[in-house]
Amino acid sequence: MPPDVRPDPLAGARPERLVRLLAGRGETVATAESLTAGLLSATIAGVPGASAVLRGGLIVYATELKHALADVDADLLAERGPVDPEVARAMAAGAAARCGATWGIGLTGVAGPDSQDGHSPGTVYLGLAGPDGAISRVLDLNGDRWEIRFGACAAAVDGLCDWIEGN
Repeated sequence: MPPDVRPDPLAGARPERLVRLLAGRGETVATAESLTAGLLSATIAGVPGASAVLRGGLIVYATELKHALADVDADLLAERGPVDPEVARAMAAGAAARCGATWGIGLTGVAGPDSQDGHSPGTVYLGLAGPDGAISRVLDLNGDRWEIRFGACAAAVDGLCDWIEGN
C-alpha cells in the first residue's frame, strides 16, 4: 500500500448501521463534501446494500462549487466563508435536493495543516438535512489530515443515524 493511503477505520459497524437504518425505512442519503472530498460517500458505498440507499454525492472542495453544485447561497458564502455552520446546513439541503434523497449530509472544515480564514485545523461543521429541516454541529477534531477527515466521516455517519433515530 502506498505510504499516503490508509485503511478505512470506518469499515465496521458505523456505515453498516446507516445503510441498515435507511434501508429499513425505505429512505436515501446524499452528501456534499468539502474537506472529505468524497471519502464519506466512498465509506457508505463500501457497505453491501449501499446501492439501495446512497443516491450520490457532490464534491464541492472549491468554494464556488458549494454555490454552483450544492446551491449554497452566494451571499452566505461571501459573508461567512466556506467554513461555517450555515454553509454546512445549506450543503446538506442542497445535496438532498440535487440528488433526490430523503437525507443530506454536508461537511465543511479545515483538515490542516494550516488554518483557513481564522479556523484552526480540526474545525469541522457537519450539516444534516431531512424531511423536517436541517441542523448543524461543530466538530473539534484532532490529528493529521487523514485523522481529521476520517473523524468527520465517522461523526457524519453517527450523527445522521442518531438524528434519524431521535425523530
